[in-house]
Amino acid sequence: MQHSRKTSLWRQDRTAYLFLLPWLIGFFCLTLGPMLGSLYLSMTKFNLLTSPRWLGMDNYAEIFKGDDSFYHSLALTFKYVFFSVPLRLLFALLVALALNKGIRALGLYRTVYYIPSLLGGSVAIAIVWRKLFDGDGLLNHFLSWFGIQGPAWIANPNYVLHTIVTLSVWQFGSAMVIFLAGLKQVPADLYEAAQVDGAGKARQFFRITLPLLSPVLFFNLVMSIINSFQVFTPGFVIGDGRGGPLDATLFYTLYLYLKGFSFFDMGYASALAWIMLIIIALFTAVIFVTSKYWVFYGDGKEGRG
Repeated sequence: MQHSRKTSLWRQDRTAYLFLLPWLIGFFCLTLGPMLGSLYLSMTKFNLLTSPRWLGMDNYAEIFKGDDSFYHSLALTFKYVFFSVPLRLLFALLVALALNKGIRALGLYRTVYYIPSLLGGSVAIAIVWRKLFDGDGLLNHFLSWFGIQGPAWIANPNYVLHTIVTLSVWQFGSAMVIFLAGLKQVPADLYEAAQVDGAGKARQFFRITLPLLSPVLFFNLVMSIINSFQVFTPGFVIGDGRGGPLDATLFYTLYLYLKGFSFFDMGYASALAWIMLIIIALFTAVIFVTSKYWVFYGDGKEGRG
């Protein structure tokens, strides 16, 4: 009897592993394997043409001691994340609140607002954005109707980052859809009770909506930070593939790409990739640790995320 039971459990486990097999193959062959390979390459001198030559930690030492472009690209990426993430989440939340008012054709509006998130990371949209903010682009043409001479947005290092941040904010659709789904889960009777107690709209938002929406905000914040640190396409297209003008669009991932595929220093580029992985992991860990102070799950417990 016990042998039959073990055989049945084995068959169940075997079926489960068979269904998991495609994912396991993809994980070990396409994710874990390349990651371990890049970790090895980060400690070598490798130009894609000859065999890797072991250097140990020399690549990392060179990055931190004598690479000004590393610090510039890292600072630029931090600046981009600092401005783009809060603005995109704020805009997504405001639009979600507006769409949560029970307006007609909600599905249509939700689709229209979500489309930029699907297209925003493409090369085509980056090219359109470049044409839009060019010196003789559509934006300056519009400003000229009011007698305003607009600057050459993408040719001026003081303005080009603002255009890329604007492109990021324009891609608010995915976060908006998630916020909207979270708003649908907030019980309506809580607002009715708050109105009876004389609470205004602002008080209801900060006392009811925001706390109950904090798990959704937590998820959107983590995903937005991870994605923003990996910004590449806008900097590559708008900056002519070199981070111009004057390295004003030399984001970290673009610098990594140039090191690996323009200067053929793949070992150095792999070291840069692992440094970025550690930075993203640290930011994510900080958000998870601090979530216990501001994420509310509606069951009397906080911060289980």
